[in-house]
Amino acid sequence: MILPYHIKKLLLLLILFSLISCNKTNWYENFKETSKSPFGTYIVYNEAETLFNTDVKYLKENIYDYLFEEVRDDDFGNYICIKSEAAKLSNDGIDYLLSYIKQGNHALLSLNYFNEHLKDTLAITTANLDEYVYEPEALKNLDGTLFLENKTFKTQHYSYDRNIRKHYFNSYNPNTTVVLGTVDINGEKQPNFIKVYYGKGFLLLHTNPVVFTNFNMLTGREDYVANVFSYLPKASILWDSQIKSSSYSDTSEPPQDSIFNYFLKHPSLKWFLMLTAFGLILFMLFNARRKQRAIPIIKPLQNSTVEFTQTISNLYLKEANHKNLVDKKITYFLEKIREHYLIDTSNLNSTFIETLALKSNNDLNSTKYLIHKIIDLKKKAECTDVELMTLNTMIEKFLKK
Repeated sequence: MILPYHIKKLLLLLILFSLISCNKTNWYENFKETSKSPFGTYIVYNEAETLFNTDVKYLKENIYDYLFEEVRDDDFGNYICIKSEAAKLSNDGIDYLLSYIKQGNHALLSLNYFNEHLKDTLAITTANLDEYVYEPEALKNLDGTLFLENKTFKTQHYSYDRNIRKHYFNSYNPNTTVVLGTVDINGEKQPNFIKVYYGKGFLLLHTNPVVFTNFNMLTGREDYVANVFSYLPKASILWDSQIKSSSYSDTSEPPQDSIFNYFLKHPSLKWFLMLTAFGLILFMLFNARRKQRAIPIIKPLQNSTVEFTQTISNLYLKEANHKNLVDKKITYFLEKIREHYLIDTSNLNSTFIETLALKSNNDLNSTKYLIHKIIDLKKKAECTDVELMTLNTMIEKFLKK
């Protein structure tokens, strides 16, 4: 499923004109189907009918409501959700969606964060080494290489130069799951694209939704997206834009009208409600004056320790010596390791990493990633503020275990 040349050319011109017309490019990940910014999904959504050669329905309501009110068992088709997280897909909504999958339908979910209820139901777990990286400047440094395991694509690899989080499936049920794709994590291939059979249907789960965005569709990586979509059978598409929460109370019956809705349905009661609200507002405005003496403000005692800390921090901020702060942060962390876990930190080798991960109850991959990050930063002569903030976040997350 490769885009024809004339479509590629047309899309390229469209995005170029949209970017030229903007004063400043928005590099935040929004995954909006209507957004022409680098990390919107305008292109992949508008070309979905061409890619699948079938109808695509853009869901303006919640998927739970749509399935409850409109869909018959024989015309569901394929459900697609490409977002950072499917926040509008509740636990009951997931169960209702899975009931349609079980009857022989299919779904593709590409998310940075998967719902815990979905993971528990499908018996999968995930690991995200860049879970706390949000800002565009920090995400810009996250490059990565993706692979597809099918023999047709086995010899190919897909390199991305930014925004590829180290997010992968840590465990899954091998009896119901097939690994379709992997991502390079610290020199090792980890599954980031899997197929989970559920009843008569299946779900395709993908951990890097950024590959579907406008930026990557226009930089020679659209073949990867087409290959991922090729795993879905030819059927109508339900494209979930995640713009509405369910209007139902997560039950099998629609909710009863509230008293407020009942008032709004009848013009006379509606006017009564509006006049009452207006009268209450007038009453509050004319009675807003104080009816008791003002309570004197007692100033709290000054905390000289806080002022000293602020003075020192302002000094470091003015000097912008990020390398100095990085070195102090590393020294503090290694001292913590020696004190709490009684581990020698003079040699940060593989034995040290395994011992530290075991004693601190941290994941081996995340421990390895942190120690390698420390080694790299110690070798540098200069460090940026982004590297300092990333190191601080990683250390705090590690010490919380």
